[in-house]
Amino acid sequence: MKIGVLSLQGAVAEHIRMLEAAGATAVAVKKVDELEDLDGLVIPGGESTTISKLMHKYGFIEALREFGQARKPIFGTCAGAILLAKRINGQDDCHLGLMDIKVERNAFGRQKESFEVELPVAGVAADYPAVFIRAPYIMEVGEAGQVLAKYEEKIVAARQGHYLAAAFHPELTEDARLHQYFVDMVKEYRG
Repeated sequence: MKIGVLSLQGAVAEHIRMLEAAGATAVAVKKVDELEDLDGLVIPGGESTTISKLMHKYGFIEALREFGQARKPIFGTCAGAILLAKRINGQDDCHLGLMDIKVERNAFGRQKESFEVELPVAGVAADYPAVFIRAPYIMEVGEAGQVLAKYEEKIVAARQGHYLAAAFHPELTEDARLHQYFVDMVKEYRG
């Protein structure tokens, strides 16, 4: 099983390390044709507008939409969750528009307000260490979706079929359980 990490911005090496800890072969994806032999993909955090501009520049927008529509699992973390969302509060357009969620950008404040908290994440852990850095939150999850975690009544992790979104940074911990959950999703859809 081979899982890619979109390598345009963000903590790519950290996601690769966590995916490998969860038993997957993980690779950095810098070109569209590298998507072809992947079973799943992680879109890491960073700055969603910058990542979107780079995705447009290098031809990833349509390729990633096709990847998702082919029922290949995609996991978006922080900015990656914003990129997956069909709706972004205060914006008329979205980026990939694959997952039926509505997100609020920078919902937990600026970089200096970053924090870590233990959260129960359904199907993952009762005590998952979630790192929030300029994090969004999920305002709404469509009917086909499932809320996996909340912090202060705000949705911070959700799943919809083969899409997974987390407002926090699971790659910045030593806990591979959320990456293991995604690897198991990839196995499920691969079979």
